[in-house]
Formats: sequence, structure tokens, C-alpha cells
Amino acid sequence: MRKQLWLTLISVISLFSCSEKKTGNSQPKHSDASFLQDYSIKYHIADSNTALYKVYADRNGVIQILSSKGLLHPYAGAFLYPGTLLPDDSYRPMKDKKISALATYQEQLVYLDDKTVFSNAWAGKLFAPHGMANARIFAGGNDFSFLVSDGNNLQYLKNNHTEWEGKSDQQVLDILFDSGKNIFYVLTPAQVSVFSPANQQFSPLFKTDNATCFTLASQGKDIVVGTNNGYLIADAASGKQKADINRKLPWTELSAVTEIDGKLWFGSAKGAFMLKDDGKFNYYASKRWLPSDEVKHISRGNDGTVLILTSAGLGKICFTPMTLEEKAGFYDKQVRQRHIRNGFNATLTGMQEGNIGTGHMEDSDNDGLWTSMYLGAEAFRYAVTKSPEALQNCRESLDAMERLYSVNPVKGFPARSYERRGYKLHDPERWIPAPDPEWDWKSTTSSDEAIGHIFVFGVLAELVDDEAIKTKSIALIDSLMQHVIDNDLYLVDWDGKPTLWGKWHPDYVNARPKNVGDRKINSSNIIAMLQTAYHFTKKEVYKEKAFDLMNNHGYLENLMRPMKEIGHAAEDADDWSKMLSEGWNHSDDEMYFLGYWGLYRYAFNDTLKEKYKEAIIDHWEIERPEKEGAWNIFTALTGTKAFDLKEAIWYLQEYPLDMIGWTVRNSERKDIELIAPNFRGQTTTEVLPPDELDISRHNANRFDLNGGRNGHNEYSAGDIWLLPYWMGRYLDVISPSVKQ
Repeated sequence: MRKQLWLTLISVISLFSCSEKKTGNSQPKHSDASFLQDYSIKYHIADSNTALYKVYADRNGVIQILSSKGLLHPYAGAFLYPGTLLPDDSYRPMKDKKISALATYQEQLVYLDDKTVFSNAWAGKLFAPHGMANARIFAGGNDFSFLVSDGNNLQYLKNNHTEWEGKSDQQVLDILFDSGKNIFYVLTPAQVSVFSPANQQFSPLFKTDNATCFTLASQGKDIVVGTNNGYLIADAASGKQKADINRKLPWTELSAVTEIDGKLWFGSAKGAFMLKDDGKFNYYASKRWLPSDEVKHISRGNDGTVLILTSAGLGKICFTPMTLEEKAGFYDKQVRQRHIRNGFNATLTGMQEGNIGTGHMEDSDNDGLWTSMYLGAEAFRYAVTKSPEALQNCRESLDAMERLYSVNPVKGFPARSYERRGYKLHDPERWIPAPDPEWDWKSTTSSDEAIGHIFVFGVLAELVDDEAIKTKSIALIDSLMQHVIDNDLYLVDWDGKPTLWGKWHPDYVNARPKNVGDRKINSSNIIAMLQTAYHFTKKEVYKEKAFDLMNNHGYLENLMRPMKEIGHAAEDADDWSKMLSEGWNHSDDEMYFLGYWGLYRYAFNDTLKEKYKEAIIDHWEIERPEKEGAWNIFTALTGTKAFDLKEAIWYLQEYPLDMIGWTVRNSERKDIELIAPNFRGQTTTEVLPPDELDISRHNANRFDLNGGRNGHNEYSAGDIWLLPYWMGRYLDVISPSVKQ
């Protein structure tokens, strides 16, 4: 009980941990106190023909599952390393008993078979005969009394003999006991009835329709009845229904309901969910949380855990107090152990149903971009903590970034990636033999790579007090931008031609209609890149080119264009512009915000800086419904007081520790409000929490309701989570962990 009270206290504290303190420049600041981080440990059943019925844990933490093949127990199992359900042979004399029901009584495991109610606790003295050959439902009352049913007949047992017998005119589904009132509640599909041991009366309490499960709640004041289409709450004393049946649930076909530590938990045909204080739900569905979505039973585990039994095994939902700083430490280990490929920040792919031991790291078109974002995170981390580990991480990933330029023969041109010779012969159009006979490199580099490079090289040059890193970063900025200048604002590949997406020349940029996003994004990015190059090299050519583009080619007007004006190209526009404007491009969002670091921070003058701030905040305003952690934190670099810090913290806290690409489906949920199709791709009135969605990088639409690849890959937290967290720490809008 003390443990549960402590967890409740931690939960209350976490509500206030998002309280906003003011920084020196009057920006809000999150005080990083503990919140409850949830994760799942899963246990699979090897034999799919085994039916699973109930799960309970006793006061010692022993977990047992009642199945069609006897008692089972979980074996092994840890976060990301699923265990199994095995036959429980711990009490061999029980093997010949026909156990039909399992429950807990006074925190001990109690069993029902065809002859008795019995237990191995209390020195084995509990042995209450009932004589009901098909008994399968029971509940314990006061003083070791029990109400037992075979689905039709009822027996009340006390002092090891039958004190009352009765019969239900409907199928009995479940029995509950209220110790305060000293009465049993009996559920049938059409009503809830009451049995009073005091006067041995069995009588109906209230009618219901298509009931499937029920529980007592609110310290016995309420009865919550789950049905095949929602749930209702009735007063436990009078039976009067308190409100209309609630059908605004993730799924309305309910199979289980129970109250755990004051929270209602529901099981359904499509996952489990917990009712929150705000009337919304924490939804636990998909193999991120459960072996299957078909929930059979839910019960309290030990140490604040919740046991969710499904048709394919057990999901143990764990809640552990954790600060964002501790979560960052967890993610940092994840990146270093499984996601560093030649220094790049890589995805683990080729996994078999989420088994991280079966995956392999693979190159990406955006190796440089994903690594830029992780490298930026480590640079911010070092700037804040002076961690030697973070500094070494910076060195290693910067070496990988530098080699993108040296592995190919084109001066100042960054490869997308590189790999050992012969591995990529199946894609000869993009994989080019390097001068080094041991290596191939990937060509066709795009503008999102370029802006990522310039972003992180600027961060490293400014914030990392290591001369070798500063010198290398500035040299790489100069190398890339001199290539762009020398090639008339194009990225020019090994074949002497501009790459498809590496184009910032006015002939290309201004060929797009004003309301097409490519015109704005390319203008914004190239000015940010030129400003960064000038800031660190002081070469006038970069400054001159930037002002030429802004003053003579409309790039300042382009980048200042309000986001609300971006939309579909007109019918008379060229086909390329129509293609570019079919819908909102979330990869552009990523490019914009990475570019905003150099656009705002290295602005040529204060007048431009104020204009850039206006453009950044205008963009942030249109992004606000997504509650995207990175975009909110990036916006804070302008010094604005309004950048949705609480939503950023919500994103960071709600992101799942399990970053495996499990398949998720939310489009069929009954608790979401769908909206009409629109240009931005927003599907619902309110975005769902990250732990209920597919794992995705910052270039994805957070309103995509479905996705995933059945556990085929694990994403790196390096770019997804560590970047916004450590940037928030550097910008001083997130505090270090605070003592509680």
C-alpha cells in the first residue's frame, strides 16, 4: 500500500513538474521533476491453441495465469526482450486438479475446481467444498466466505459448508464483493443483482443491456458495467444509472474492466485503455504494449504494474518514476549500442517481429541529415554538461560527416552515404565507386542533407570548445557553400549535373508560384546557409550573394510569405509545381526549422533578425496542432515567451521508450473526432500522444493515424528525441533534473 501511495504522490508531483518557471529573459522554463514513464514487458504463449482466461499476482509478486491447459506463469522477460508463458508446476499436487477459476483473496492466490475453493496460502487450511461439478465463477467475502456459481446455480460457502443456495434466471458472468457493505454483486448480460450474506437474500439491483464485465469503483460507491457497446456507471447502493452510456472510447466492445489505484482500466477487442482525470484515455494497443489486442482480463500487479492478459500472452505495463534527464540517459545508451554505423546515426532494420537481436543497421538517403540532428543533440549536451562522452560522440560523428566530402572526388560535394565496395551493386545509378577501392558512395544529394549539414556545423563551431572540432566544422561549412557558390547555387553531382533537389538558383526557385511551398523553403534555407557561412568564415562572397538574393530576386519576400498562403498550385501552373503542392510537405518543416538556427542566430543585422523572428513564429503558429516537440523548442531560440513549452514537454514525456516500428491503427477508434480531408493532412481535431502512434521522425505527419511495419525496425532516439531535449536544455527552457 505504501508503494501505491508513493506512486500516486509521484503522479501528483508530475502534474506540477510541467509548471513553468521564468528564465532570465522571461521565457518559461520546465522544472524537470519525475513523471511516471510507462513501458511494457511482454510474455508470449508458444501454443496458439491455448486459451487464456485470467491473470493475478499475489502479495509476493507471484503471477499466475489460468488457461485451457492449466496454470501458467511468466518466465524471463524484460523490456524489449519478451519472455514466455510456461506451465506452472511449482505445486505438483495441484496437477490433477481441474482448476476452473483463479482469483486473489487477501492478496493471496485462491483456486476453484470442481469440488472446492482452496489455496496454498494460510498453511493450506482454506478448503471449502461446494459440490458444483461445473463451478467456474467465484468471489471471496468476509471471514473466508465465498459465493460460487456454475453460470446458473449459486452457492454461498462459509465455515467450509454451504449456507445458502440459489439460482439465477440468466447466465452469471462475474461476481464481486463489497466488504464495506458486506454484499456480493452478480453480473448477468441483462442485470446486476445483489446477494446479502446477512439476510441471505438474492435480488435484482438494476437492468442493463449486453453486459460483459463489471467492477466496483470510487471506494465502492459506483458499479461500472462494460457492455459490447460502451460502459455505464450506476450508484452501487440504489442501482440508479448516473449518466448515459459512454461510447466515446478507443473501442466499445469491452471484455474487462477494473479499478486500479483509483483509475478505471478497460479491456476490449482492440486493446486496453485507462481513463484519465480529463476524461480521455491512455490507449495500450499494438505489439508495442501487448502480445495481441484481444484483451481477456486486467488485474493489479506488484510495484504499481498492471497485468493485461490477451489471447496471445501477457503484457505487464510498468510505471517507473523518471525525469527527462534520466530518459535522455536511457536513449543515449540505445543510440550508442544499436544505432551507430560508421559514426552515422542509423536505423536498425530487418528485425523479426521486434526482436532487436535479429536486426542490422542500414544506410539511408539521409544518413547525413539524421546524423546532423543527433550530432546537434550531442553538441548541445556537451555545451550544457561538458560531458567527455558527449564530446567523443561529437568527434566520431563529425568524422563520419567529414568523410561524406572526402569519399567522393567532387570538390565540396557531400555524398548521401558511403558503404564498403560491392554491397550496393543492385543500385548502380546512385552508388558510385569511390577513389578508394574499398568503398562506394551514394550520390544525388538533396537540399535537406545540405541544410542539416550547415545547421550542425554551425552548432559545433559555435558551442563546442574544442579547437579541432571548430576548425573542422568551419572548413566543412566553407567547403559546401563554396561548392554552391561556384556552381551557381546548385549542388552539382559527379556527372556535372545539378541533383534533383539541390537547387537554390532564382531560375528554379522563382519559377514556382508564390503559394507553392518550395519557393519559400528554398529561399529560407539558402539565406540561412549563406548567413552561417559568412558568420564563421567572414568571406564577403557569402554575404554579397545573400543580399543579392534578398534584394534583387525576392528571397526575403519569399521567406517572409505567411504560411497561411501556402497551398495548391493553380490549375494553369506547371506540372512540377502542381506535384510539389499536392499537400503539406512535412519534410519541408524539418528543413525550415533546422535552417532557422542559422537564419535567426546568425542574422546579418537586427532588422533582419526581427523579420526572421516574425517568419519563424508565423510558421510555428501553423504547426501548433501537431504539438511537435522539436518545432516548439526550435521556436524558443527566438526568445519568444509563447512557444508551447507544455506541449513540448508532453511530447518528450509521452514518447515511448520502445522505438520499434510496431504496426498501429487508430483510424477506427471511437474516441477521436475525424475532420474533413485538408491540405495539411490533419485528420483529427486533436493529435494523439506519441506512444499511441507509429514511431516517426520529425519529417512525418503526426496526424497520421495508422502506420508501422510489424516490428521490422527500431528507430534511433538520436534525432527524434535527443535533439529537442538537449536543445531545450541549452536554450535554458528545460532545467536539469530536480530533487524531490
